[in-house]
Amino acid sequence: MDARTHIKKTADVLVVGGGSAGLAAAVTAARRGLSVILLERYGFCGGGAVAGLSGTICGIYEADENETRPPRQLVYGFLEEFKQRLDVLGGLARPVLYGKTYTHVHDPIRWREAADSFIKESGVEVIYHAVVHDVLTEGGEAIDGVIAWTKEGPLEVRAKITIDASGDADLLAMAGLPSFIGDEGKVQNPTMIFRLQNVDTEIFWKTYGPNSIMSPQVGQMIHDCHEAGTHYLPRQKIFLFPGKHPGEVLCNCTRVIGNDERELNPLNMRDFTEAEMEGRHQVREYERFFHDHLKGFSKAYVADTGVQVGVRQTRQGEGIHKLKNSDVVSGTKFTDGVARSAWPIELHSGTKPRVEWLFNDFYEIPYGCFVPSRGENLLFAGRCLSAEHEAVASARVTAQCFSYGHAIGHAAALCLKHGLQPRELNGRAVRECLNQDNARLD
Repeated sequence: MDARTHIKKTADVLVVGGGSAGLAAAVTAARRGLSVILLERYGFCGGGAVAGLSGTICGIYEADENETRPPRQLVYGFLEEFKQRLDVLGGLARPVLYGKTYTHVHDPIRWREAADSFIKESGVEVIYHAVVHDVLTEGGEAIDGVIAWTKEGPLEVRAKITIDASGDADLLAMAGLPSFIGDEGKVQNPTMIFRLQNVDTEIFWKTYGPNSIMSPQVGQMIHDCHEAGTHYLPRQKIFLFPGKHPGEVLCNCTRVIGNDERELNPLNMRDFTEAEMEGRHQVREYERFFHDHLKGFSKAYVADTGVQVGVRQTRQGEGIHKLKNSDVVSGTKFTDGVARSAWPIELHSGTKPRVEWLFNDFYEIPYGCFVPSRGENLLFAGRCLSAEHEAVASARVTAQCFSYGHAIGHAAALCLKHGLQPRELNGRAVRECLNQDNARLD
């Protein structure tokens, strides 16, 4: 029992989760003239990009076997608008080479400020520090809203359309709607990303080259130290990115696994807890390795880690369409495609993450990947899209999540305008709206 005041609110659209997808969905729907409430469990928007300190906006550019070719942008729409705002605020670094493509490092503090500015301008009502713990249903599987925990008291929000942008398909699970977890329950391991300051970056990049995926030479040093027992370094293939600020390096290095060497699943409370502690332990191990073995790091120190461990994959919604692994590797296009991607399949499991590229092409993600196979008044967006295990290893990254939210914000507006359920809406209508909103899908 909670004796505090029970607060009630209503809106046209309710968005749960303020990551890239949730922010884009909320702002897009509000711009279409709808009343929108956004619930976010942290005190800021950003999701994995900020709380998990993923630190890079991946998925913007095409991949090319010729690494000297300049970046060629593929994704626009809300992503481009956010990117430009972040740049104006001084929070976006120049494109950096990542394997066979490019990515951008961002400043997570400026990201929060950019998100706040979009929320204020669009008129979205955001409620930070709100944790959803129940769904409201009408007539069985029709979602009518949610109940959230806040410091003020229980909050009941009812809406005509609810968007699950939790990243973990939490609302679908609460409502008992179809979902699935990874590859028969096995997920990609989480990681604790961190930032180092006081690096002599000129010496470092001159020694090891411009690519943020470290060379086999570095990987061999990691392997040798781990095998010798001088350091605990369970991941050999690491990614180091030049930060937004002088002397800063963003480090995607850790392989957070359990004491039993299992890939930990953040849906399990014990796994999630173990991941946080193990992640922090590994950060210090890699910091010590850098000090001991890499040029330019002798005076470096850890300045920051993620607010939480970075989550790559957990629960996904079962949609009326499922993106297949073969769609990604063959560059499949769809008439109702509402987003596009050329990001590689990036499977983080084992000591060396596997990267599989799609060169000079892209695939599309259809609208049906965000419409639940059962349930009404509900859409979902973000890394919990309906996709096979290897496909989501490509489709889960930041630029695409912005695109998903952009599309689903328009979908919610179209449903309410025409009195349709999400499954009744033709995805081609969403694509048309996106093209009118600078998504450049055609």
